[in-house]
Amino acid sequence: QVHPVESGGGLVQAGGSLRLSCAASGTFFSINAMGWYRQAPGQQRELVARTSRRGTTNYADSVKGRLTISRDNAKNTVYLQMNSLKPEDTAVYYCTLEDSQRPGNDYWGQGTQVTVSS
Repeated sequence: QVHPVESGGGLVQAGGSLRLSCAASGTFFSINAMGWYRQAPGQQRELVARTSRRGTTNYADSVKGRLTISRDNAKNTVYLQMNSLKPEDTAVYYCTLEDSQRPGNDYWGQGTQVTVSS
């Protein structure tokens, strides 16, 4: 079973940057899709960015040009580089990892808080 372990959240001023990381632990063969979702207080959880094993990416319109997803397949790790952060980016960010032996099933991390002050 895959266990995503997130790190890198915190408090930053508007316009600042943060980098989130999520490493896969546990027993697995390889990781297919990797993604980041977020949930702000009182809001539904939403997709931020997602990347396939080959590196194809898709982003929420609200983060295009500011947030960048990348992955290191050798380390089974996904990153989210967040630049030009806005107060509306404040949320709990969750990593998702798809086990290649269980396509269509994502494993979720515990979440990491990102707070952007104005």
